[in-house]
Amino acid sequence: MTAVGSGVAGVSWVVAGGFAAWAAARAAGVDRVRKTESVTVPLMSFTPQVAAAAPLAALALRLTGRRGPATTVVLASAALGLVVRSRAVPRRQPAATGPTLRVLTNNMLVGRAEPEAIVGRVRAADPDVLFLQELTSGAEIRLKQAGLEDLLPHTLIEHIDGGPRGSAIYSRYPLSEALPHPETFAAQPTAVLELPGGDAVELICVHLRAPALRRDGSVPWRSELGMLPAPGKRPRVIAGDFNASVDHAAFRDLLRLGYADAAVQTGTGLVRTWGPPNQDPWLTIDHVLVSRGCAVRACAVYDVAGSDHRAVYAEISLPARDEA
Repeated sequence: MTAVGSGVAGVSWVVAGGFAAWAAARAAGVDRVRKTESVTVPLMSFTPQVAAAAPLAALALRLTGRRGPATTVVLASAALGLVVRSRAVPRRQPAATGPTLRVLTNNMLVGRAEPEAIVGRVRAADPDVLFLQELTSGAEIRLKQAGLEDLLPHTLIEHIDGGPRGSAIYSRYPLSEALPHPETFAAQPTAVLELPGGDAVELICVHLRAPALRRDGSVPWRSELGMLPAPGKRPRVIAGDFNASVDHAAFRDLLRLGYADAAVQTGTGLVRTWGPPNQDPWLTIDHVLVSRGCAVRACAVYDVAGSDHRAVYAEISLPARDEA
């Protein structure tokens, strides 16, 4: 074998090994491992992109005659495709016969999202509840001036020093405070929404600290994710910026408590919700989660001018009181 041929073979196996290692890491949930989580947690967010690239890599290796590496990538592609493509297939929903609840959530990018864009989306989607993250004191005033509270008059707003760690729940119907959420980096208000027929649903507006590429940079994120409560007797909706995707083991642990991701339930779980400003979205980290017994009838994602996050909308059928 010539030196060139040997070099090409080596590169081919490196490529194949990379895809195989990613598939194994995703299957094993290696982002749980504390010694490597500072790297693996951020990387796992890009699993859909790796899954999309794997078939192309396998084809390229096959065309260059690298059978062994090509076969390895084909197997990795199948494993990644199994966990990723299932998010594009709608799931069967529970036979929930209670009232319908429409919710919308958006991260305002340190208050920079255009108030008129948010209010316009509220008018178009007609949600019963709006969850906002990175709501500054100034953004709250501008939203009020734009008419948000005319549409959703009941509010629960929590600020931390008036800056971007504020969050809010705006509602068409009365809100009462629920059990307070443990203190976290950003405000995460909780409420009980009282519907006209006497039904009630618990709401949590989520904004988790983002994992960082540094030593122990994922520890606060994992801790805050672990603080979210398991479902109780009442139906519950948890919505906001989780800074987590379905490819994170800790997020899947939360789902296993008894929650369902609205986008995954409707086959739109691969639609991306976050990216650098003025670029196409990269990651799916904004979610609407519903507790067991709730049925997701629709889910959609919308651009919001001025924000680096897209808004997530979900229409949910709550279980009847005798079904909960």
